[in-house]
Amino acid sequence: MPSAFNTHTTNPFTQYPQAWERAAHVKLLVLDVDGVLTNGQVWIGADGKESLKAFDIQDGLGIKLLEQCGIATAIITGRNSKMVLARCEELGIKHVHMGVENKSIALAQVLNSLSLTQNDCAVMGDDWPDLAMMKNAGLKICPAQAHEAVKEYVHYVTIHTGGNSAVREVCDLILKAQNQYDKLLSKARD
Repeated sequence: MPSAFNTHTTNPFTQYPQAWERAAHVKLLVLDVDGVLTNGQVWIGADGKESLKAFDIQDGLGIKLLEQCGIATAIITGRNSKMVLARCEELGIKHVHMGVENKSIALAQVLNSLSLTQNDCAVMGDDWPDLAMMKNAGLKICPAQAHEAVKEYVHYVTIHTGGNSAVREVCDLILKAQNQYDKLLSKARD
């Protein structure tokens, strides 16, 4: 029998009413990379090394908008990648943990450095290695193509897939829940 978390509607807040309330309290958004900020594909060159990653521009703007509102972002990923580091530098993400085996330990370090608790953070991941760091997060999120076990565990499944504006969808949710979205949109229209 399929889980209710696996079916999308045109209004995800109808399906995930707890997401709105939880998003209102987020002070930190923690993101996995492969399958969240990217579509999860890894391109390997002839030299046997990772050669390309594609990032969604709208995701990047969403992250910058959060930062403008004082909501920190962090990257915690199991892989090491110069491309990820370059993208984080471009976006001004200060908390970057790569090559991490135990993501919950890295999350604890980020929370400690910011004097935050797990209830203050939203964590977005797509597969089993992300479950431990999601465990006590105030808001657990995954993209539409996430593994079924993750979808059943989270508070919110995005309509979009990883690498295709799923992170922007989450950023917009947080900004709307914290009454920042309309202010930022109005400023963009000026």
